[in-house]
Amino acid sequence: MRKKERKIVITFRTTAEAIAMESQCQKEGIPGRLIPVPRQISSGCGLSWAMPADWEGDIGPWLEDRGLRWDKIGEYFI
Repeated sequence: MRKKERKIVITFRTTAEAIAMESQCQKEGIPGRLIPVPRQISSGCGLSWAMPADWEGDIGPWLEDRGLRWDKIGEYFI
């Protein structure tokens, strides 16, 4: 069984928002990947972005500066 790690998880209302996040992160070299929304979180679409909890940036303002939309941001063990 894989050990759970603390991650920042960002959920989205639509798949298009999740794909836009993935595209922007790839463009800027932001670590993370799209994953199915973890069971302990509810969301409008089935995708979420998981990234290292120790990422040095502040993800909320980063998202806003790029015009990206999201539903919730939180830290979870996944």
